[in-house]
Amino acid sequence: MLLLHHKIPLPFHRQSLLFNPKIIPRKLIIPIHSMSTSSSQTTHQQLDQQQEDEEKQALLLAQVLKYHKETKHSFTNYARGPRGLDWANQPNPFRRYVSSPLIPLLHSPFPDESSPLYSSLFKTLPFPKPISHSTISQFFYDSLALSAWKSTGFSTWSLRVNPSSGNLHPTEAYIICPPVESVSDKGFVAHYAPKEHSLEIRAQFQSGFFTRFFPENSFLIGLSSIFWREAWKYGERAFRYCNHDVGHAIAAVSMAAAGLGWDAKVLDGLGYEELEKLMGLEIFPKFNIPSRPVKGTMPEIEIEHPDCVLLVIPSGVNEFEVDYKELSNGISELSGLDWNGKPNVLSKEHICWDIIYRTAEAAKKPLTMFNGSVVDPFQRSGTISESSYKDLSLRELVRKRRSAVDMDGFTEMANDTFYQILLHCMPSGSCDGEKHARQLALPFRSLAWDSEVHAALFVHRVVGLPSGLYFLVRNENHLDDLKKATRAEFKWVKPDGCPDDLPLYELARGDCRELSKRLSCHQDIASDGCFSLGMIAHFDPTLRNKGSWMYPRLFWETGVLGQVLYLEAHAVGISATGIGCFFDDPVHEILGLKGSEFQSLYHFTVGGPVVDKRIMSLPAYPGPSVDA
Repeated sequence: MLLLHHKIPLPFHRQSLLFNPKIIPRKLIIPIHSMSTSSSQTTHQQLDQQQEDEEKQALLLAQVLKYHKETKHSFTNYARGPRGLDWANQPNPFRRYVSSPLIPLLHSPFPDESSPLYSSLFKTLPFPKPISHSTISQFFYDSLALSAWKSTGFSTWSLRVNPSSGNLHPTEAYIICPPVESVSDKGFVAHYAPKEHSLEIRAQFQSGFFTRFFPENSFLIGLSSIFWREAWKYGERAFRYCNHDVGHAIAAVSMAAAGLGWDAKVLDGLGYEELEKLMGLEIFPKFNIPSRPVKGTMPEIEIEHPDCVLLVIPSGVNEFEVDYKELSNGISELSGLDWNGKPNVLSKEHICWDIIYRTAEAAKKPLTMFNGSVVDPFQRSGTISESSYKDLSLRELVRKRRSAVDMDGFTEMANDTFYQILLHCMPSGSCDGEKHARQLALPFRSLAWDSEVHAALFVHRVVGLPSGLYFLVRNENHLDDLKKATRAEFKWVKPDGCPDDLPLYELARGDCRELSKRLSCHQDIASDGCFSLGMIAHFDPTLRNKGSWMYPRLFWETGVLGQVLYLEAHAVGISATGIGCFFDDPVHEILGLKGSEFQSLYHFTVGGPVVDKRIMSLPAYPGPSVDA
């Protein structure tokens, strides 16, 4: 049954070499004591600088760890947030840059039958289409556009292709692109307006910028977050959810790109300042963070925080390196551009949860100056049961994806289908005997680091698989550490029928339905599906070895994994939902995890959805003229 309950060496001076004045001209002779003093001063300065840098990094890490600890939910206390929803100040879900030129995009410019089958993309990417008005239109239509409108009573709201916590959509998107006919005769930076399915041209630049740094037929997609949108509902925990949504958006972009024969990769050598310049976000005023939570009119709180930039390139580009120092210099030239448009106001009044903005400051990534390869070889994903899929095209699937609001409590899943879903959740794809670690398979290949996120699964209704607690090891270099960190009585055996290259382990058998419900803030949806899971990140070692800026990236990885679970569930005919509300440390206690080597960052549930027939669905475009 499941149990509930650098050191720097001191300077070394060689003084054995004596100078011979007869050999060396007097004017070149430097007294040895002067050399020692100069060398000593330089070394002390270097040591002082290194110590200063280490102290700074320690402070940044301390802030991130403080945030993570203080925003945990527990059985006796929830993270700080609003006591009720201030509907009069609900943030506008649509950012617009008033007075910037608006270029309409086409609505589904290609017939649906031209879209590849969803399941085929995990084997190989199609031949790349050229960049054009039509392909860019399709790219946004399949990744970040509206997917439908919902209406009941006097309320109307929109849904999007990319999922979001509470449907609040803090993520904004930008395209930085060379000239495209019918869009711009120069290189341009544009904000994507999903309600209008249009591009707002923010600035233009000479196309030489692209030819200097990137392959032909490539462009950039920038993602930013408006923390206020999530904080309005969720308070201090909002920073977590914003970064989940960045991950969802990264995966949505990666999948839409794949459908057009394009590859996508986060340019993770760039720092915060470079991202800010690329997306034109320097126009936002600097936000003076208060010392405590404050309520009032604070338009400056609606700033956009630049998260990342993805390079979208034609598939088949095998060798391509980025010189981040030179790229940074090139981006600096964009600061002098003439930026169009003034951002609209999202709410009249606000609440500033100061810890969010302090943590965002602590997690800013600096520029990493190195020459690095961007493109990794495409790795196909493992296959055990292709017949599980419903032969949906990518376009059909991504646009019909919905977050289930309830699960029926009786739908079952075949174990081959379960294994197939998990095979598509593996970062390295079909490993051919190699360990899973590198992120080479779709859509994880868009991320620039080895996988740091695993999954603890509560299996409820999988035919041929005993109910109980299981663990999916997504980076097998962590396996020994995971075994040591979890309960000694866990079995760690592979279940019957499990594919050889799927590192899934049975830990303990038992009915986990009530347990998974309690751990996910007492939500029935966690127990009424076929299975639910907690995403367990390799946490403290990752932050200490790489830096505090990895904190949001761990959440991005959970968001990418979550998007795969969404798409996989719909592809086999059921549904899924991300669960941001869970009791952090009780999850760790169930697993036996102590300290912060591993931490739970996101929960998910997969199963048969219950459809609320009181809610009416309307087409995405054209949508209603008024939305709530």
